[in-house]
Amino acid sequence: MPVIRDIPLSLKAMEVLRRQGLGGGAKVRPEIKILIRELLTSVKKARLLEPAVTYEYYTVSSMNGSQISLEGDKAIHSPLLPAIFPEAKELAVILITIGPRLEKQVTDYSKNSAALRGMILDGIGSTAVDMMALEVFRRLASEVSSSGYEISSPVNPGMPGFPLTEQWNLLRLVNADEIGVRLTASGVLVPRKSTSMVMGIGPKMTRWTQAEVCAHCSLRETCHYKVTK
Repeated sequence: MPVIRDIPLSLKAMEVLRRQGLGGGAKVRPEIKILIRELLTSVKKARLLEPAVTYEYYTVSSMNGSQISLEGDKAIHSPLLPAIFPEAKELAVILITIGPRLEKQVTDYSKNSAALRGMILDGIGSTAVDMMALEVFRRLASEVSSSGYEISSPVNPGMPGFPLTEQWNLLRLVNADEIGVRLTASGVLVPRKSTSMVMGIGPKMTRWTQAEVCAHCSLRETCHYKVTK
């Protein structure tokens, strides 16, 4: 199973602000912008980001209204996937992490009464995961294009029709141990700044905007980071 560790992450303050739902950042106090830049510099200097991705392609053997069956007597149980990937010939199962170092620093800030620093650093971690997902999409799209296929936008466990309990299944389908990711008994990914996803592969795959993703997310009513247009 392929493992990628050479993903360049050159984060900018505006990307962090956008991830925090602050758009162009025009209303953000100058001292906050300065602190974000300071923390971005410290993240790079201390090497708090350890980007790693593991993924695997699986041939689709059949599908019905509740699951997609894969080669090797495997399956992903989700009514959402057959509905949005009816023409999929393969699925890509992907696991992304930035490692545990940044999360540890966030905890240290919180313990030392530096909550604002911790909150911003946590946002930097989320931004890094988002940027990694975009880079993985580009790489996999290039890989499958040689077969004349396209790759869909990603679908994550927790979306309506894709139970969060399928996290256990997805981690068995990729080399999670190789990049140091595990699940707690309650199904939370550790390191916390990690994400799993599935993409459909075939001749005509569906892609959607971030606003469309947010519109179907189970957290759409409460999320501060949702995109509406």
